[in-house]
This record gives sequence, structure tokens and C-alpha cells, in this order.
Amino acid sequence: MKHIFRSKIYTAVALLVSVLLVGTMGFKWLEDFTWLDSLYMTVITMTTVGFSEVSPLDTSGRIFTIALILYSVLVLGYSISIITEYIMGRNSLQILKRKKVKSKIKDLKEHVIVCGFGRNGMQAAERLTAFNRPFVVIERNKEIVEKYEEEILFVEGDANEDEVLYEAGIDRASYLITAMPDDAANLFVVLSARQLNQKLFIISRASQVGSFKKLQLAGANKVIMPDRIGGDHMASLVVNPDLITFMDNLSTDGHTTNLEEVAIEALEDKLENASIRGLDLRRKTGCTIIGYVTPEGEYIINPEPELTLLPGSKVIVLGRPEQIQKLNKMFHIDPTEV
Repeated sequence: MKHIFRSKIYTAVALLVSVLLVGTMGFKWLEDFTWLDSLYMTVITMTTVGFSEVSPLDTSGRIFTIALILYSVLVLGYSISIITEYIMGRNSLQILKRKKVKSKIKDLKEHVIVCGFGRNGMQAAERLTAFNRPFVVIERNKEIVEKYEEEILFVEGDANEDEVLYEAGIDRASYLITAMPDDAANLFVVLSARQLNQKLFIISRASQVGSFKKLQLAGANKVIMPDRIGGDHMASLVVNPDLITFMDNLSTDGHTTNLEEVAIEALEDKLENASIRGLDLRRKTGCTIIGYVTPEGEYIINPEPELTLLPGSKVIVLGRPEQIQKLNKMFHIDPTEV
């Protein structure tokens, strides 16, 4: 469609240029006007503005002018129709796109809302895409929306406005990531989102240390400071380079993974007794349990084999990609729903 419109516009421009060239050369040749006077006569003839002639025309000049007027009217009419068709078609296409996006967003449930599509927001979107997690991005920069709208579901607007959050499905979402560079804006989004959905798990970005506690008090479940994490990571590469490199190799990019978080409910029918020893994942899948998350959210590293597995808890397992796949297949676990 775009190629068709483009070729029509090129044709219309070529016809307009041809009118200018033919008219200018015709008046120059027939009436011996200067080049500027010839161009002037051609323009006032094309536009039919009714300005006076440079000098009285003879018979051949008048016949040429009549022919030029008729030709100009046809070319201008065609050009205007092409431009109108392009503008109307583009507007209609944008309207259809927005309706389609709104329809897709209305069908989403338990999805993720990402506020802001800067460096952190874009990185979050890439990871969510890799994990096949449905998400919506709220972004007020129209240029960014138009650049990525073919790949990502966008809601154009300010995330501080309740109407925009509702349009993104805040009442049906499970997670919200606010990754805007301004801590005050993130704080306002956290406050609004928590009021609109009490069950929402909110992850907020923070730039200043002083904003950390404020965001938590406002309702953020997790607060991330990207600059601090980056600095810690670089320093750790100096102190424990091999250890950090090993941790970096525990890929969790959504395609191959060495770590998996599994809810106990997904394993209940396979338990011989309610303990890590009874689960016996090492023998069955090759995976090793390296962590346990209690129903209250407490993290236990390298739990004892006799640890009782309570409802609502989770285990964190380590294994090679093929072992993780075997685990997921054996217990019918969908990694995108964990």
C-alpha cells in the first residue's frame, strides 16, 4: 500500500514539474519573455489567480495559454486527489491500528505493564518478549511509539493519568514495571497503580538513594537501582572475577536457562513426602535445588534435604538447559506461567 501511494505521489510531482517546464519554455519561445517572466506567467496560469499578464499576448500565446490552463487544471486536480487520498488513507490506517491495539489489550489478563520506554524499559520489554510474557508499554513520546508500534503493544499517554493506566489494563494486570528516569514520576505512578489494583506486583526504578524508601512506602514491592547494580557488578568483577563470570553464564534470557523457579503446587502430585528429599529432583531430572522461598517470602539458600515444603512456597532449581527442559516436561510446567 505504501509503495502504491509513493509511486502515485512521484507521478503527481513529475506532472507538476512538467507543467512548470512546458509553460516556462512555451512562454519563452512564443512570447520571448525572460525566464523569470515566463515562470511567473506559468505559475499564475496554473493557479488561475487572475494577476495581470507581463505583456499582451498574441494569438499563438493565447492559444498556448488556453492549452496550458486546461492541462494545469487536470494535473492540479489529479495531484490534489492523490494528496487527499494519502492523508485520508494514512489517518484511516492509524485509526484501524489503534482499534486493533485496544482490542488486543482488552483481551489481556495477568499481563505486565511497562511505564516508560527508555533504556531500562526497552531492556525489560526485550526480556519479557524472550520469555513470551504478554505486556503493554505506556509511552508519551509519539516518535518512539510510531517507531516500535509494529512490534510492541503501546498505549500513548502519560502513565501518571488513571485513564491511561486503565487503558493499559491496570485492573487486569499482574505486574507493573515503572522505568522512567524521574524518581518523582515513578513515585506518582506507584501511588496511582497501588490505588487502582491492590494485588498488583509493582517494580520501580530509582535513581536516588533517598527515593528507595519512599517508593517502598508508596506501594512498590521491589525497588531497583540500575546504577548501583552496575557499579556493584563491575566492582565484583575485580574482587571475584571467576565467580561473577560464572553467575553471568547462568543464562536466563528466555531461550536457554540454567535457573528455574517452581511453585510447590506444580509438584504436589509427584511428592512422595512433603520434603526436598522426597521430591528427589536430582535423580529424576538432574536438577539441584539451590533455594527455597517460604509462603511469607523468606529466601533460604541451599536448604536442608529434610526441609518441609509448604503450600504457597517455591523452590529454585539449578541445571543445564536440557535438565531444566526435562524438569518442565516431567511436571508439565509452563515456564511463562511460573
